[in-house]
Amino acid sequence: MFVVTLITTPKERALDGALVESLRNAWGGGEVQWLAIDEAAEFAVPARPDNQWVVWADLQTGCVDLVVHPAKNRRKKMLLADMDSTMIRQECIDELAAEAGVGARVADITARAMNGELDFEAALIERVGLLKGLPEAMIEQVLDERINYMPGGYELVNTMKAHGAYAALVSGGFTAFTARVAAALGFDENRANTLLAEDGKLTGDVGRPILGKAAKVQALEEITARLGLSAEDVLAVGDGANDLGMLGLAGSGAALHAKPTVQAQCDIRINHGDLTALLYLQGYNRDDIVT
Repeated sequence: MFVVTLITTPKERALDGALVESLRNAWGGGEVQWLAIDEAAEFAVPARPDNQWVVWADLQTGCVDLVVHPAKNRRKKMLLADMDSTMIRQECIDELAAEAGVGARVADITARAMNGELDFEAALIERVGLLKGLPEAMIEQVLDERINYMPGGYELVNTMKAHGAYAALVSGGFTAFTARVAAALGFDENRANTLLAEDGKLTGDVGRPILGKAAKVQALEEITARLGLSAEDVLAVGDGANDLGMLGLAGSGAALHAKPTVQAQCDIRINHGDLTALLYLQGYNRDDIVT
């Protein structure tokens, strides 16, 4: 048995009931359940529809995300989340680079690395090298002035935790950022890279080993083993090529506003909803959400 979930942007809240009913009838689905009026609905189907991705592409033009996923074990016991462009709107290294006067150069490298065009570790080392000499105090300034949270992040973390789940933030960014983001959003733990500094200035290097694609998979394996869980119990969310390992291993791997090459390798693609979409996928409704 599978569940078909349709989600639109929470700002517009314009999910057409007639569209949902039409799709249910075409796919021989069960009764429609509205998880959030005009925003999220679901129905069960006996098998994965053959034309799922054709319909998905059609619905994208109307700002509707479509996910077809197994009904079994929908509600996950662990959240494993990327930070940059996932739990926050920005890429933290790009914001530091802007302050250092090398913003455009670093942003280009970041975009290519996240799309899988460059080796993540080599790209990180190159970008951090361009930050050499930046005052360490600039990190706090960037956190205060340039970082915004992705809508729905607090709700995702705390609703899952209210139902017994564990939340881990695992980033290819930096501990100086993950520590504050994790505390603000309620994560149980965080892992990231460490920017090295001497005499109050960044050295242009990063601590080793570098947390990249393999380290995110390792985090999933280590944390689930510690908690007595399996990979099937995990909801992972990210947007970049360095997230693909954990997205593929997790029971539910969600590409959130992700790069095209990342979306192409994920069955769960959220392009119009915010992070609360990941609660609807688990069967939570609007009244369940912790705000």
